[in-house]
Amino acid sequence: MKARAIVSRHLILILYSFIVLFPFYWIISASFKTQIDLLMGRFFSTPHLQGYRDVLFSGTSDFSRNFFNSLLIGSVSTALVLVIATLGAYSLYRMRWPNWVLHSLLGWSVVFHMVPPITLAGAWYTLFRAVGLDDTWLGLILAHTTLNLPMALWMMGVFVRNVPSELVEAAQLDNARTPEILRYVIVPLVKPGLAAAGILSFIFSWNEFAVTLTLSQRSTATVPIGIGKYAQENTIAFTEMAAASALSILPAVILLLFAQRFIVRGLTSGALK
Repeated sequence: MKARAIVSRHLILILYSFIVLFPFYWIISASFKTQIDLLMGRFFSTPHLQGYRDVLFSGTSDFSRNFFNSLLIGSVSTALVLVIATLGAYSLYRMRWPNWVLHSLLGWSVVFHMVPPITLAGAWYTLFRAVGLDDTWLGLILAHTTLNLPMALWMMGVFVRNVPSELVEAAQLDNARTPEILRYVIVPLVKPGLAAAGILSFIFSWNEFAVTLTLSQRSTATVPIGIGKYAQENTIAFTEMAAASALSILPAVILLLFAQRFIVRGLTSGALK
């Protein structure tokens, strides 16, 4: 019975893995086919690189610029999110605010995180246009930082809260100031939380579509916007879209491979306490 249960469990896991991985397989395989092969529904065909050539080297393609924009906006907004979330978590849990302040701020961050980003896009467009930040990297960085900050604040709050108070008090007895406590005590102990929050913030920024579509134009468009442009009113460039989609997966895959354990620890920290 035990062996049968193990076999059944592995079969279920294999089935789930197939369900999750098949869309990735289809996209990657489609990127090596021609438009005719895809429209004819041919499952097997001779691999071609024309889709990647059109995406990366065609004079009419902006995908390289879109990729750079996504890297820049995602990296800078993630850095800002980590700095602000760490400082905010330290203030909330180490500076003895009244409980109503702590719960009100965390509750408001949850409510804000639940609001669909598209509902904010119109107001942000009007505001950014008034101050000259529409169609700029800075405007998109501020928007992505705002969208990802509530999630990072909650995650960093869990890690900062679990730092032993004795270590902070010992540093204070040695006349350490707040910047020194953060640098030498808090940050080294919350590195897994920083890694987890940073990876998730970067991936969320990389995949963000609705707000970026509203606030950007051709010069600042990101990868999701660039992929969407392959679907026009009269035609859809399936091969180029598949190739661009396959390339867009690379940053997330690299981050997940190198820091998977940090994400798991960050998401489950405190669950057993």
